[in-house]
Amino acid sequence: MISLSASAQEHFRKLVEQQALPGLGIRVVAVDAGTPKGDCQLEFSEPGDRDGSEWEVECDGFSLFVDAHSVPFLDGATIDFTRNATGGELTIRAPALRGSVPGEDASVVERVRYVIESEINPQLASHGGRVSLREVTADGIVVLQFGGGCHGCGMVDKTLRGGVEQTLKARVPEVTGVADATDHASGSTPYYKRQANG
Repeated sequence: MISLSASAQEHFRKLVEQQALPGLGIRVVAVDAGTPKGDCQLEFSEPGDRDGSEWEVECDGFSLFVDAHSVPFLDGATIDFTRNATGGELTIRAPALRGSVPGEDASVVERVRYVIESEINPQLASHGGRVSLREVTADGIVVLQFGGGCHGCGMVDKTLRGGVEQTLKARVPEVTGVADATDHASGSTPYYKRQANG
């Protein structure tokens, strides 16, 4: 998974200890993963911010949490910290971060995930949204989970059918349709508010 050098662990442990917040950890997120713009974002992770889907990497005195959708892109990553005259430099090397176009022999899941990360999520990001792959069923239905501004958005059905489904069908011929597994009633920051029924 992810490996942290001893100096990186010491650096993060000191940052966490300075906050004096029980259960505080460090979160790493792959941003624009699977695209040439792929990058990593590091931030504090409070216990209340976690939904249980994160991967936990236990370190010396703290835990590093990897968002579930970032896991495939951060597999094999290394994090190092080098001291210098200005304090220090944090280096993250993640060979899979920017991805590569799956070959013809790649599975349907790999090809669907690549299209989601390289084409669909960059478009949804303009509304603060994102989508992650839950599964591809035996009959070609892609089951998706919406997050961010798409979680609870009043336009999510249009986005799903008019954008996401058409793109996936065009890029991955085995895809027969899409399904939304998101509980939109729990969305707290939708880009477009849903209309009340009645």
